[in-house]
Amino acid sequence: MSEAYFRVESGALGPEENFLSLDDILMSHEKLPVRTETPIPRLGTFFLERSGGAETDNAIPQGSKLELPLWLAKGLFDNKRRILSVELPKIYQEGWRTVFSADANVVDLHKMGPHFYGFGSQLLHFDSPENADISQSLLQTFIGRFRRIMDSSQNAYNEDTSALVARLDEMERGLFQTGQKGLNDFQCWEKGQASQITASNLIQNYKKRKFTNMED
Repeated sequence: MSEAYFRVESGALGPEENFLSLDDILMSHEKLPVRTETPIPRLGTFFLERSGGAETDNAIPQGSKLELPLWLAKGLFDNKRRILSVELPKIYQEGWRTVFSADANVVDLHKMGPHFYGFGSQLLHFDSPENADISQSLLQTFIGRFRRIMDSSQNAYNEDTSALVARLDEMERGLFQTGQKGLNDFQCWEKGQASQITASNLIQNYKKRKFTNMED
């Protein structure tokens, strides 16, 4: 039976999201706090409650604090025109970076943001002076948590793993599932349940032709 959906790999850790990836689509809709650096015309109606009132031309006033989805904030951000400035979410600020550097394993990343690594990588588009610290924190957090994730995945055979993955972000859950698949495949091989190695169709057809020639 064929699968209804074939997973498309996320591109969030690279230059741009992959808009064929469901994970990236969900990640790009996460909200990002911004501050308008210039009046934005004709959008005041949509953000009236958050902007604290719009002017007569329905513009969002300069200095308004809003929460925009990541995809919209990236589209409006421009260093030259200074349409808006981005405020770092708390989880990526210096206070939390200190927590991660002390012991990244104690943090519930899924509660803080289910796409912690992908969303954090996309923040590097906004040319913050803290970009170098953010990227280093993301890398060290991943390194610090990787071993425990893989150890857990290799020591949970035929067990309920819901508690093990509850604190992981979506990328880490993918790693955990990969580790589980490797463990299950190894157990099947060890029990002699792995699929048999068979000759390719090319070899089988070659043997048939050779046998036919011998009969002739």
